[in-house]
Amino acid sequence: MNIFEDLQWRGLVSDCTDTEELTRRLAAGPMTLYCGFDPTADSLHVGSLVPLIALRRFQNAGHVPIAVAGGATGSIGDPSGKTQERQLLTKDRISEHIAAVKVQLARLLDFETPTNPAKLLDNSDWTGGVSFLDFLRDIGKHFTVNQMVAKESVRARMEDREVGISYTEFSYMLLQAFDFYQLCRQYGCELQIGGSDQWGNITAGIDLIRKKLSRPAFGLTLPLITKADGTKFGKTESGTIWLEPKRTSVYRFYQFWIQTDDRDTIRYLKYFTFLEVGQIEALESLHAANPGGRDAHRALAKAVTTMIHGETATNEAIQASSILFGGELEGLREQTFEEIVGEVPTAKLDGVSLRGVGVPLVDLLVTAGLCNSKGQARKDMEGGGISLNNRRVAEPQRLVTSADLLFGKHLLLRKGKRNYAILSLETLEQNK
Repeated sequence: MNIFEDLQWRGLVSDCTDTEELTRRLAAGPMTLYCGFDPTADSLHVGSLVPLIALRRFQNAGHVPIAVAGGATGSIGDPSGKTQERQLLTKDRISEHIAAVKVQLARLLDFETPTNPAKLLDNSDWTGGVSFLDFLRDIGKHFTVNQMVAKESVRARMEDREVGISYTEFSYMLLQAFDFYQLCRQYGCELQIGGSDQWGNITAGIDLIRKKLSRPAFGLTLPLITKADGTKFGKTESGTIWLEPKRTSVYRFYQFWIQTDDRDTIRYLKYFTFLEVGQIEALESLHAANPGGRDAHRALAKAVTTMIHGETATNEAIQASSILFGGELEGLREQTFEEIVGEVPTAKLDGVSLRGVGVPLVDLLVTAGLCNSKGQARKDMEGGGISLNNRRVAEPQRLVTSADLLFGKHLLLRKGKRNYAILSLETLEQNK
């Protein structure tokens, strides 16, 4: 399949300005395209992945991708899809964010290939030197207020009398149109892609290019990702899922994907991975026959985590995940184990009491909250339902000493198959 057919098969085409003409242009030879992102944080999040991965899909097909950091537009804020105005960031903070995000983009795009290397540009480079009066004369005159008010992103905010829309955000559309115009003029960029909420901004840029350069340009929007259960994609109880491991650990990142709703798994394999049609169809068959086997879930989690964090970190996240299913602890690195500390109930452990003969395991099971009494703990142990450091313990008289500590500070207790607790010489708060 060509790139456009591949996007259609994956369900990644929401709107296109001229499908037939764009398909012809893509078939004619390499095309330069861009996608913009505003550096509102020092990390991208999983909601940013679809358009950025789409840039890489185009690059793999021989086209030239440009990622545009919104040093200028980010200082204003896009009203699209927002119910209230963004908090304005300082120029220094925006610069810090761009530098941090550039590292993440290098994992998604190839900036080194000699044939069609990706580019990372900052729109403040061509916006910073333009005066307000020049912008109004050269750009503003090509737009009517009627056009701008008709755009969904603007109209929705204007209809909200309580919040409204400031002149600052109202002007955002013109700045994004100016980006597309400048990229077309300087780099021959012919296509802008973005989420479906960007349709109004994209078509504004196409109109400006037609009026000022008398050249054709194209717009392609990708669907905004939703979850089958109606909750917002990229959000969990613990918050946003970021690409930066200091914000979201690799373990939690992997868990986000492995816990995908069964109804979303195949769709996300198409959206977020570079697996080919045959591979995804094979996983779809396995998934339909046995969803509990979770083959598709594992393939999704491994592919996306490897793409963002690399193979080594992904393998460690997989190993950490296996611990909570009775996996082997031998040879485990402390850093890998630390990934799950805080993911399961954790209580403070008195290290002094472990010295000498040690502490009865039944006492620790009560301390950890896995058993409500020592008597219940003994019954559970005799029934074979208790494990210490993923080793089954059936002797009620078992004593735990400092020799049992993992990495000199942790005990991993399990009741049944899934009920885990960690007793640690460090409190949970210190590991967050």
